[in-house]
Formats: sequence, structure tokens, C-alpha cells
Amino acid sequence: MTDALISCEELSGLLGRADVAVLDAGFFLPQQQRNARAEYAVAHIPGAQFFDVDEIADHATSLPHMLPSPQEFAQAAGKLGIGDDTWVVVYDNNHYLASARVWWMLRVFGHDRVSVLDGGFSRWQVLGLPCESGGVEPVPRVFTPRYRLELVRDLAAMRVFAANPQGQVLDARSPGRFEGRDPESRAGLRSGHIPGARNLFFMNLVDAESGRLRAAPELAEQFRQAGIDLARPVTTTCGSGVTACILALALHELGRTDTAVYDGSWSEWGARDDTPVALGSAH
Repeated sequence: MTDALISCEELSGLLGRADVAVLDAGFFLPQQQRNARAEYAVAHIPGAQFFDVDEIADHATSLPHMLPSPQEFAQAAGKLGIGDDTWVVVYDNNHYLASARVWWMLRVFGHDRVSVLDGGFSRWQVLGLPCESGGVEPVPRVFTPRYRLELVRDLAAMRVFAANPQGQVLDARSPGRFEGRDPESRAGLRSGHIPGARNLFFMNLVDAESGRLRAAPELAEQFRQAGIDLARPVTTTCGSGVTACILALALHELGRTDTAVYDGSWSEWGARDDTPVALGSAH
């Protein structure tokens, strides 16, 4: 599968199939003051399981929603009814904030049969498609993890990649945070960005009217304006490794299926005193 997106209309025709698992990856930033699990309980796509990116994570670190171990992920995925041959469709109700993250997580652990719902739950509702409330009991399946190291950057790998003149680092945060003009939402973080990084605010990739990802020519133009050469590898970063995955999703749509995500992102880099920081706009 090369196109990672699926339309609401196409998904509506797949509901109830035994080989399709739908995941509600509802996730909101603290300042949004919304409860994703509570919203799932009120209304979700029929048969959808709730995927909690804070729960299915590495709890041995103080960094937010870091990747769990392959074994931990496999156990969680299996409980959600995801087997090795399952077609997973993941959505959220917040501009791809966590659906792209879960899409990336599944690919990191070797599962490429995964699609992101284009336009998310808000578009599903606008189209008047069916919803249900309450919980769903999945049929457990066996998920075999196959870890793909090339899709992940840890701190050590990020230091090397960022120092390489050929390495392209792209930051999904808002320009104000990237340039150091606006404060970070998490306490204890310095302001600024990784030296040499470029900036592309993730919301620039979403069509404001439809909530869908922009068409490929528009996506390509956004990356061009950010100074990214699509012929060369890119590593994406953000505040905590979530919106960076939206950049990776858009790059995947443009044929760059090898984009790596810096999992710790600014929550890690900006909290340390041994990592260089740059201020101002990208050059």
C-alpha cells in the first residue's frame, strides 16, 4: 500500500469485516481541555477500539508517550484485535494529531497494512455516517512485531543526523515555538529549535475547510517553501513526537516512505543542557 489515506466513504463500506480493525486515536493537548476517552464513549465509528497513545507507551521514562517495547506493543495490539493480516484504519478528531502517530507506530513495528481516515471523525460526522456509543469488545489476535529501526531516531541518532550537512530535520511546531518567541507548553524546556532544522507547522498540511490532508501538489509546495528537498531523507520532530508523524504521513503521500521520526523530540532535546539550541527562523 502506497496511499496511506482512506476516505470516509470507503471506510463506511468496510465496517463489520473481520479482517478490518478501526482505531479511535483520540488525543488532545493539555491546553485544549478535552477528554478523548470520554468523547469516545459518547460517540465513535461503529466497532472502533480506543487507542490511548499515553497508555500504549514506555512508562519507564519521564518523556511523554514514547514508543513501548516491541513486545509491549504486540500485546496491546493483539488485545485490540489486530493480527498480522489485519487491515487497520485509524482516525482521530483533532487534525491527525494522534491518528498519524498510531499509523507511524504500527509501521515502526512492521505493520504496513494501516490507513489513516482522511478528514477524521469530524468529516465522518459531517457526512452523516453512523456512530455508536459505549465500549466494544474485540476478538484478540496475535500480532508479531518486526521492529524497523530506520523509522525511529533516538537522541544519539538525532545528534549524528542533525550534525550531518546532508541531514534534513523538519520541525512541526508553530513558528512562534520554533523561533523561540512563544513559550513551550511543558515546564523546564528551553525555547528554540535544533540547529539547522527547518520549520513546517503541521496545520499548514490540513485543508481548513474539509479537514482533509491537502492534495499532493499542495503538500509538495509546502515542503518546498520550508526548504525541504524531497529527493533527500528527512527526519521529523515536534514537541513530543506526535505532530512530527503528520509530517511523516504527508511525506509518505509524496513517496518518501522512509521518513524517520525523532521520538523524544523537543521534550527531550529542549530539556537537556548538553544539546545545542538555535533561535530565530530557519536559514
